Amino acid sequence: MASKLIIGRKKEIRQLENCYASQESQLVILYGRRRVGKTFLVNQTFGGQFTFKLVGDYTLKKDGQLNNFHEELRRKGGTAPVPKDWQEAFYQLRDYLDGLDDGKKHVVFFDEMPWLDNHKSGFLAAFEYFWNSYGSSKDDLLFIVCGSATSWLVENIDHNRGGLFNRQNLRIYLEPFTLRETELFLASKSISWSRYDICECYMILGGIPYYLNMLDGGIPFSANIDRLFFEKHALLWDEFDHLYKTLFSNSDSYIKIVEALSSRRIGLSRKELVEKTKMSDNTQLSKMLKNLVDSGFVREYPFYGNKKRLAMYQLSDYFTMFFLRFVRGKPGLDERFWSNSLDNPARKAWAGLTFEQLCKDHIRQIKRKIGIAGVLSSESSWFVQADEDHDGAQIDMLIDRRDRVINVCEMKFAGDEYVIDKDCDADIRRKISRFTEVTGTRKALQLTFITTYGVKLNMYSQRISSQVTLDDLFADPE
Repeated sequence: MASKLIIGRKKEIRQLENCYASQESQLVILYGRRRVGKTFLVNQTFGGQFTFKLVGDYTLKKDGQLNNFHEELRRKGGTAPVPKDWQEAFYQLRDYLDGLDDGKKHVVFFDEMPWLDNHKSGFLAAFEYFWNSYGSSKDDLLFIVCGSATSWLVENIDHNRGGLFNRQNLRIYLEPFTLRETELFLASKSISWSRYDICECYMILGGIPYYLNMLDGGIPFSANIDRLFFEKHALLWDEFDHLYKTLFSNSDSYIKIVEALSSRRIGLSRKELVEKTKMSDNTQLSKMLKNLVDSGFVREYPFYGNKKRLAMYQLSDYFTMFFLRFVRGKPGLDERFWSNSLDNPARKAWAGLTFEQLCKDHIRQIKRKIGIAGVLSSESSWFVQADEDHDGAQIDMLIDRRDRVINVCEMKFAGDEYVIDKDCDADIRRKISRFTEVTGTRKALQLTFITTYGVKLNMYSQRISSQVTLDDLFADPE
């Protein structure tokens, strides 16, 4: 059923096809970051052949959305007038479906459903009634709801405590491409770049197909970044504001949070975030943080030992990190800024920090390479503040394994083999010593280096237990 045009997404396609083949009605929730390819996945899986399809529009109020519903139904042969409200619209959809007698599975697709639920629109209640009174009892209906406003789908459909409670049959969170899938996607566009360039491209655009599709294989990688961000009328010059405005109603508050998080590599605790943003520490902040985490823009991760009170919030969306670091609030930059900044210290610092994020997003590939893919583990960060007798210390990623071993991970982005010198060796020894002293752990500690081209063999490299290179991060984890 699925088109060969799809890169990756094998699991998701299989799940959708299984729902189509089911002998019972199916309600499927599909969510994920905006631009990640949700609509493309559904369109390609079902060949664009839907019994009925409606796309929400965030610029329209209820009447405009209902007009669109009427037009889509009219194009399918419906003759009913424009519905006065959503309850009537779903009655019309029910009549239309009942009038079909073709013996086929009927696929109904509501894309960007959160945008249909305007203030006082009555949409959600009408949909609940439609599904409970009609849809759930059918044996020939596959209803797919999709949206980029992940928080709305999670709260109102997935975690619904009303009429839709426990009614969904399948939920799919569509992840961005991995490095390997990104490489395959670029190859499908006849773009042949080194894995180093693809890695740096990933650290700017993430594995977001919409952005990757803008790349031009006829020009070098750096020239592509200039074209997307720094040239006059660059293709992505207004993407940041558009992205947040279409996802969050009070977008200014969300932007304030991600700006604060972008200021610190390890992220901020909730207390630190409140101090930095001057926002109230209340349920509204909790909701916004949850929405950012659910939407894939922020990572919530534990302090070592899983102390919830010390959970950290870290900006994890590559596009946002890059835009805030190099584009936002910096008008008049050189139109060839990226091409001309190869040796720019700020670019090197950004690459080192962002590579750490990339490694966290490819933890399955890392575990597979070091031979612990089947070992239960948890990933966390750890730090301790300086005191009168000791300097502060920080470890960005610990893999705490069920077999009582902890991998202490050092992540380094370099243009050649990474050289551990005397100072680097001393810093690693100090961090591990402080970690052991402060946590009192009795688990075995193993040093893992994750680098682009490996670690150069010398007198300081002997303590490394395992290595992961860029090629390993490009591996298929399955």
